[in-house]
Amino acid sequence: MGVPLGPIIPKKEIELEELATRFLAIDAYNALYQFISVIRQPDGTPLMDRKGRITSHLSGLFYRTIKLLENGIKVAYVFDGTPPEFKKRTLEERTEKREEAEKKWEEALRKGDIEEARKYATQASRLEKMMVEDAKRLLDAMGVPYVQAPSEGEAQAAYMASKGDVWAAASQDYDSLLFGAPRLVRNLTITGKRKLPGRNVYVDVKPELIILEEVLKELGIDRRKLIWMGLLVGTDFNEKVPGVGPKKALELVRTYDSLERILKVLGYEPKEDWKAIEEFFLNPPHTDNYSLKYKQPDKEEIFRILVDEHDFNPERVEKAIQRLEEVTPAKGSQSSLEAWFG
Repeated sequence: MGVPLGPIIPKKEIELEELATRFLAIDAYNALYQFISVIRQPDGTPLMDRKGRITSHLSGLFYRTIKLLENGIKVAYVFDGTPPEFKKRTLEERTEKREEAEKKWEEALRKGDIEEARKYATQASRLEKMMVEDAKRLLDAMGVPYVQAPSEGEAQAAYMASKGDVWAAASQDYDSLLFGAPRLVRNLTITGKRKLPGRNVYVDVKPELIILEEVLKELGIDRRKLIWMGLLVGTDFNEKVPGVGPKKALELVRTYDSLERILKVLGYEPKEDWKAIEEFFLNPPHTDNYSLKYKQPDKEEIFRILVDEHDFNPERVEKAIQRLEEVTPAKGSQSSLEAWFG
């Protein structure tokens, strides 16, 4: 879900090619959910192997990562760890919404309403533990690095970007900015032709670059006040204040210099500990125990995972592996890799 600050965040649409030579830390759960949601049959049914196991996430991860590497973009995926206690409510609500969407999906299928079926199927997307483990195994086989975050993946990605180990964090969620990512790239894993929900219309989706320093300058606030805005409009960790949208939130944080004063003016008493959530955004759990080194792809292991275990087309996988072997950063010398960190 993420924090709904999009309407007031200055952003720049760019071409995928403009990210060539850049190293990006991708919010893995965010990307996998996108793959599961987008890579589906017309009636919303995800790709599955003969045992009925969903494979949409593996297809997206495999082919999209190769596409990014072919465009000169180096990536590392960052996986979520243990969520903070105050995210429990959000996770429970998401589970309820997915279960309700599954019922509506099945009902739409019975009625033969393909458009409605696909809409609700997308909303019913869920990421199981085994799917995450398979994604990690595939990345290992591809030689692509991934990082296990102690808590929120986008917080870890933001930390890696602020440290300079990667150029930017990549996620659909603006939370990355609240976590302090100096640069955020959106739409990285969904660029290309995309169908608008509920309409027979296709649009070109391009990456968006958002620079934190420029956001704060244009809004006339600091990062702490950006976090206050997030709290006011609602984050994954707290409910929004009724009647407060992004523009109203911006007006409030520009006017008052304390969160307590803002809440008093609004006459609102949060259910959650906003101070603890603010501190979590400012200083989230992170780890320095990671490697961003690429390895040579393990062709046999990739084949075992995709073809032998999950029934992928062997000819297509074979061709994709050849493409991967041609562009893997592990193929170059150390001096040639310096450009990745520019």
